[in-house]
Amino acid sequence: MARDTTDQTPLSSVQELTDYLAAGSKPEEKFRIGTEHEKFAFFRADNSPVPYVGEASISALLKGLQQKSGWDPIMDGDNIIGLGEPKGMGAISIEPGGQFELSGAPLETIHETCKESNTHLATLREIAEPMGIRFLGIGGSPKWTLAETPVMPKSRYEIMTRYMPKVGSKGLDMMYRTCTIQVNLDFSSEADMRKKMRVSMKLQSLATALFASSPFTEGKRNGLLSWRGDIWRDTDNNRSGLLDFTFRDDFGFHDYVEWALDVPMYFIVRDGHYHDCTHVTFRQFMNGALKGEVAAWEPTMGDWTNHLSTLFPDVRLKRFLEMRGADGGPWRRICGLPAFWVGLLYDDAALEDADMLTKDWTFDEVNALRDAVPSQGLKAKFHGHELYETAREVIAVSKAGLRARNKLNKEGQDETIFLAPLDEVMAKRATLAEDLLALYHGRWNGSVEPVFEEYQY
Repeated sequence: MARDTTDQTPLSSVQELTDYLAAGSKPEEKFRIGTEHEKFAFFRADNSPVPYVGEASISALLKGLQQKSGWDPIMDGDNIIGLGEPKGMGAISIEPGGQFELSGAPLETIHETCKESNTHLATLREIAEPMGIRFLGIGGSPKWTLAETPVMPKSRYEIMTRYMPKVGSKGLDMMYRTCTIQVNLDFSSEADMRKKMRVSMKLQSLATALFASSPFTEGKRNGLLSWRGDIWRDTDNNRSGLLDFTFRDDFGFHDYVEWALDVPMYFIVRDGHYHDCTHVTFRQFMNGALKGEVAAWEPTMGDWTNHLSTLFPDVRLKRFLEMRGADGGPWRRICGLPAFWVGLLYDDAALEDADMLTKDWTFDEVNALRDAVPSQGLKAKFHGHELYETAREVIAVSKAGLRARNKLNKEGQDETIFLAPLDEVMAKRATLAEDLLALYHGRWNGSVEPVFEEYQY
C-alpha cells in the first residue's frame, strides 16, 4: 500500500463502518480492473539485493521515477516511500524488503492493464539500467536470507516487524521475501459482493496452484511449489486465510465488519506519527481503549480504512474485492491473473457457472486444499481427482466470460489472449514452479543464479 489514509471524519457507530463498505457498490458500467504487481530489485552484477539508500538504490529509483513521471512523492518522515499519480490513477510503493510495486489505475479492459504494465516496466528499466538494477518476477526470494534482505524505512513496517513473530512463524518471510500479483474488482450490490466473494474465496487456492512460482529459498529448492502460499498458512491466522462466514448464503457487509472489529490493530496515525496499537482490537479502540494513551484517541474513518488495509484474508473486502492468492511472476502473468478473475466475476453467466461449480464445496474441504496446494500444486487431490481437472473446468468458464465481455484490441482479439500462460500450464500439466525446478535439476546444474537472468523483467 502506497499511502496510509488520514481522513479525520469521526466514527461513532458500527453502522458507519458497514456503510463505508456498502458505499463501494456501483453500476456495472462503472466496473473497473485494478492490477497490482510486485517484483524483486537486484543488482545484475552479482544478483544481490538493492538497499534503500545510495546512488544505486530503492530511494534513487523512486526519485528518478518521480522526475520522469511527475507523480507526487509519498513521504514517511524524510524518506520517500512511494509515488502517487496526482489524480489518483495509480501508485508506486515499496514492500518491506524493497519489493517494487505498481498499483495500477482502475481500467476498463485487460488490454489497458497490459499496456499500463508494459509502460511502467519500460520506464522503470530506463531509470534502473544505468544503476545496474534489474527486476525479478517470481513469487519468493530465491537466494537471499532474511538477514541479507534490505529493510525499508516505513513506519507501518516497523510496527509489523515487531509484531509478526508474536503471532506466527512466517510473518517476516511474508513481509520481506515474497511477491504477488493481485487484482481489485468491483461489485454492484451486497448480493453481488456476496456471490463474488464466495466464489473467489473458494477458488483462491486454485489460483495459488496455477500461478505457483516460488520453489526456491536461500539458494536451494524448498520442497514446495508455492513457498509464498505456505508462508500464508502461518503468518497471522487472526487476520488471514479463509473466512468461514463467506461460505454462508446470507453473509453481508456487516459480517465482514464484525470479523474485522475483533482483529488486533497495527497502528493509528496522528500528526504524521504512527502509534503502535497491536495490543487492542478495533472494537476495543471504538470503545475507548486508547484513551489516556494517545491524545487524539477518538476513532476516525481514516483509522478504519487503514485497519482494513492490514487485514489479509485470501479475498479482502474494501470498497472493492482484492484477489490475493497468486504468486508473483513474469510479465505475461501480470495480465494473466486479472484476466482469469475478470472472466469469472465480470460476466453474469460465467459468475453463475462458477458459483454452481463450487456450490457444494465446504469450508473444511477448501481449507484442506489450501493446506495441500503449496506443496502439491495442481496434483493436489480434490473431490476425488487431481485439482488439474477442476482447473480445466474453471479456466473454460473464465474464457467464456472473457469472450462474452467481447473487449477487443486493435487487432480484433478479445481478452482470452491473456490466458495463454494458463493454457501452457494446462497443456504441459506443469506450473511455472515445476518448470523452474526442471531447469534447476537440469540446465542450471543445481544453481538458482540463472533465474535472475532468465526471469527478469
